[in-house]
Parts: sequence; structure tokens; C-alpha cells
Amino acid sequence: MVENVIWPAAFDAERSRSEGRRVPRDVAIADPTVDEIAKAVQQVGYDAVIERDKAYPREYETRGRVLVKNADDATKTDLLGAVAVYLQALRE
Repeated sequence: MVENVIWPAAFDAERSRSEGRRVPRDVAIADPTVDEIAKAVQQVGYDAVIERDKAYPREYETRGRVLVKNADDATKTDLLGAVAVYLQALRE
């Protein structure tokens, strides 16, 4: 069983790659929340667990993280790309 960790910084358009953004800037969004990410993960077809009391190691603020359960059939890069597309659709 694979458990992927997704941080909001991975989709934050205001961050650079070295600051933790993992998707291209054209599919990134401004200030993503763990609730939006969890909803997008569920739309992709995986189970999501929100942990609100966690802080990304490169940030001082606690924004939380999303754990993705049973994502055995996708790489993390593919998962992040699919979630980023749904995040953009949620914001429209």
C-alpha cells in the first residue's frame, strides 16, 4: 500500500520550484488549501486524509497536508498533475 503526501506548496503559483512547487506554473493556483486538494484527490479517484496540524518543512505556517491512500497505480508526478488540473477546475 502506497501512501503519498501532498503539501499545498506543491500547487502554489506564488512559490518557485526550489521553494517546493512541483507542478508547472501554468497549472498552479494561488494559495491552495488542504480542503481543495482533498476534494481534487477524491475527484481523481483516491482516498484522501487531511492532517491539518502539519507544517511543510520549508514554511513556518501550519497549512496542513493531504495523505493519499492506495495510489499504487500512479506515480507521484502523475498524481500531482491530475490533482492540479482538478484544482484549476474547482477555482473556475
